[in-house]
Amino acid sequence: MPRSIEGYAVIGDCRTAALVGDDGSIDWLCAPRFDSASVFGALLGDVEQGAWLLRPADAAAVASRHYETDTFTLVTRWSTAQGVVEVIDLMPLGNATPDGDGRRTDVIRRVRGVSGRVPMVQELRVRFDYAATLPWVRQVGTVDAPELLAVAGPDALVVRGPRLTATGHAHRSAFDVGAGDTVDVQLAWFAAHLPMPAALDVDAAIATTASWWRGWVSACIEPGAYDAEVRRSLLVLRLLTHEDTGGIVAAATTSLPEDFGGARNWDYRYVWLRDAALTLESLIHHGFTHEAEAWRQWLLRAIAGDPADVQIMYGLAGERRLPEWEVASLPGYEASVPVRVGNAASEQYQADVFGEVMIALDVTRHAGADDDAFSWSLQLALLAEAERHLDRPDSGIWEIRGPERHFTHSRVMLWAAFDRAVCAVEHDGRTGPVDRWRDVRAALAERIERGGFDPALGSYVQFEGTTEVDAALLQLAQVGYVAYDDPRMLGTVARIEEMLIRGGLVCRYRTEMEIDGVPGDESAFLACSFWLVEQYAHSGRLDDATELMDRLLARTGDVGLLAEQADPRTGRQAGNTPQALSHLALVRAADAIAHARGDAAPGASASVARGARG
Repeated sequence: MPRSIEGYAVIGDCRTAALVGDDGSIDWLCAPRFDSASVFGALLGDVEQGAWLLRPADAAAVASRHYETDTFTLVTRWSTAQGVVEVIDLMPLGNATPDGDGRRTDVIRRVRGVSGRVPMVQELRVRFDYAATLPWVRQVGTVDAPELLAVAGPDALVVRGPRLTATGHAHRSAFDVGAGDTVDVQLAWFAAHLPMPAALDVDAAIATTASWWRGWVSACIEPGAYDAEVRRSLLVLRLLTHEDTGGIVAAATTSLPEDFGGARNWDYRYVWLRDAALTLESLIHHGFTHEAEAWRQWLLRAIAGDPADVQIMYGLAGERRLPEWEVASLPGYEASVPVRVGNAASEQYQADVFGEVMIALDVTRHAGADDDAFSWSLQLALLAEAERHLDRPDSGIWEIRGPERHFTHSRVMLWAAFDRAVCAVEHDGRTGPVDRWRDVRAALAERIERGGFDPALGSYVQFEGTTEVDAALLQLAQVGYVAYDDPRMLGTVARIEEMLIRGGLVCRYRTEMEIDGVPGDESAFLACSFWLVEQYAHSGRLDDATELMDRLLARTGDVGLLAEQADPRTGRQAGNTPQALSHLALVRAADAIAHARGDAAPGASASVARGARG
């Protein structure tokens, strides 16, 4: 049975990632990309779906974990009756491997003796292709340098370290580690048609990888509040950014359930324009302009072509076909089925993405990116496409699988798209039909106020014709449609507090109203809870903002990671992990609190200063 979701730490090489349980088992690894098939899939089943355990033999051993400062080098310190050891887990970055071109995926597990003499056990189960394929495994090394090679179809991996011997369909080893001893284990995935990659210089790989992470995060402009949590969140966003393409995946996993035992299990290993655009803003506001420019180029490549074909999400390199299918070989996290690969939401119409793209390009323009003729002409085409569909209902930000509706949030994001276009002409020297854009913006605002605001309730509503609210309405102030302290916004917050808060955290909407076309319930949504922190901070409720922020940060687990949701009854994290949207919302919330306190660092408050336009 897998660990609790918060019991997993992540390591990664900015091409893919592995989840390491607090029991010492790597239960999830896809290679060579985030969206590749799994090599270890116990996260969505049990050890028979693939796992790699490395820990003391003492079943009573007690573990504590931390990341080495400003890195994804995970240190697990094991205390046993025989002594103390540390296991150091990391994935070397490309420049720490001989080829550095993504043709190999490496994991290093170093065991370091601290005191006494500790018996260790290693158990390896390789299961390629989402546990559908059992590889052919053989010994290929020497007595002095053991190597275990596993091959099946296009996949191969080699493990170097203490000799592993077969026991059924697993391979095991046992060895002792004394004080001052170091035992290294290396795993390298590679394409089976290529030569087996050489062993790494482990000392050099560890040092180079730590130096890279620390060098990257050293550019961070800290907000002046929750600095350590902000730095860790920005590191997570960088880990989820694919080194070669610049695409930012929404999470490192698929099908971790929003409802334990239920069917709300989705594949998040793709690039949502919405999430990536918001990530880009946070990166820019904290000084990471290089990554922002890389993502801007990814965006322009992905959406190039007929604007009618713009999707809400793409593959890591901008792939458009993401067919959704069910994986019978993985029984699901705590039997939550189906396990899905691909995402049918890629075929939905979600009107808000026009606003997200225009806002992102507006932010990058103001950060100094070259808004060249290609970029602006593409924005003009997107605006024309958006204008053709102003009256079209959509599936909304939450990818409703029920009937399309006129969601208020979607209409506001369309408003934001034309607002940023108007501002580009009025303030940034761009050319376009600004008078028509002003008229469209005004007409959208009139419709929002007529159909999306309920005067009797004093609140905006989820969609036209309902009295329900939606936590996405918290973004109305973020994009500048209304002020944070506008009475309409405050009334909406009051309704969200009344209807959507469970266990002190915010749910996206009331699933019992059955608007989303999916059975079951879901947990509280962490990003929405951070959005409420931001709203509180900007509307004079700093004490409430701080209290909610601290409650949320208490859910991060021992290594500071956040999944998509949290069960308000038990406190367990739920949904895919680590989740980019949760971490970037944390960053925005910290920025807002620092801004409200008056101690925000220069530049770090930019994300909260945007918005009183139009």
